[in-house]
Order: sequence, then C-alpha cells, then structure tokens
Amino acid sequence: MSIFQRIATIFGAKANKALDKAENPNETLDYSYQKQLELLQKVRRGVADVATSRKRLELQINQLEQQQNKLSGQAQKAMEIGREDLAREALTRKSGLTQQITDLQSQHEGLQGEEQKLTLASQRLQAKVDAFRTKKETLKATYNAADAQTKIGEAFSGISEELGDVGLAVQRAEDKTASLQARAGAVDELLASGALDDVTGTQKDDITAQLDSLSSDNDVEMELQRMRESLPAGSEKQDQKSLEGEDQQ
Repeated sequence: MSIFQRIATIFGAKANKALDKAENPNETLDYSYQKQLELLQKVRRGVADVATSRKRLELQINQLEQQQNKLSGQAQKAMEIGREDLAREALTRKSGLTQQITDLQSQHEGLQGEEQKLTLASQRLQAKVDAFRTKKETLKATYNAADAQTKIGEAFSGISEELGDVGLAVQRAEDKTASLQARAGAVDELLASGALDDVTGTQKDDITAQLDSLSSDNDVEMELQRMRESLPAGSEKQDQKSLEGEDQQ
C-alpha cells in the first residue's frame, strides 16, 4: 500500500467516524420519508400527464369521426344531385381520416396501458410509503427510548459528560476541605507545642498555662492568710463554732 493510499484510508476513516457521530437517526428517517413522498408525487404527476394525453387523443378521435360523418353526408348529397365526382372526393377524404383515426386509436391504447402501469406503480409505492412511515415512527420511538435510557444510566453511573463535571467539582471541593482541615489541625498543634509563636499573644503553651495556674493558686492562699491574720483573736474559733451550729441545724 502506497503512502497516498494510506493517507486516503486514514482521512476516509476519520470522515466516516465524524459523519457517523453527526448523524441523527430521527433526522435521517424523516429525510428518507420526505424523499419517498417526493417520488410518489412524481409518479402521480406522471399518471396525470398520461391521462391528459389520453384524453386529448380521445377528443381528436371524436373530432375526426365527426368529420367522417360530415363527409359521408356530403357524398350522399352529391350522389343525389348527380355529382359523382364530388361524392368521390368526399369519400377519398373520409378514407384519409379513417387512417388517422386508426393511428390515434393505436396511440390511445398504448397510453391506456402506460396509464394502468403507472397507476398500479403509484398504488404500490403508496403502500410502501405508508408502511415505511409506520416503521419510521416505531424506529424513532425505539431510538428515543434507548437514548433516554442510556443517558439515565450514564447519569446514575456518573460517566455522562455533564454530571461527570459535577462529580469532579464535588470531589475537588471535598479534597480542598479535607486539606484545609488538616492544615488547621497541624497549626493548632504547633501553636500548642510552642513550635510556632502566637503573634496575637492570646495563645499560651502548656508550661506557661500551668505556671499561671500555680501562681493564681498561691495568690489565693496568700490573700486568705492575710484575712486570717487581720481577724481579732478568738473570733476565728467563735465563727467556726457558729458555722458548725448552722450546719447541724
């Protein structure tokens, strides 16, 4: 195979694939049906043309037959008045008309045969067009149902182009949220361990928090001690007894 044949084969295969993808079976069926209707219309027009020609021949034959009758009458009158020469001329013309009528009748029979054939062909074509129309609608309904079923299946499986994009967007949002949550948790752990400084000063490490707590407890104890020392002597015991009496009641 030469290089040109390979190029032609490749382009032919790609063109065939592109045409197959662009083809809509519903549109193709409707187009075929329209073409059959146009063909049927042509056949009917042909039947009408043949019938018109046949009718025109019938009119010509009638006119020639009327002329024949007229010439016969003229020949009879010529004989009655003793003009045999005129009678002979009339009969000669009548004989010529007879030959024309015979030829026209032959053509008339031929047109009748053609008209019958075209009429029969038109009826058969009409039956085929009706059958194709029924089959076309059935095929279109079957194709539309299969197409809808395929789209529904693709939507549920997530492989359709439209819903596939939506699924990818949701996946990206979930991945980004998980990444941000992991980063926030890592920063909190680093701040708590002191690996990172809190620039706002609101975050304390655990050692500082414990020291602050111990300092607070020591301050409370020192304040209580100062209050005890400021009380009069013996009042502390009296107050203790009063509190114990109230508890017993």
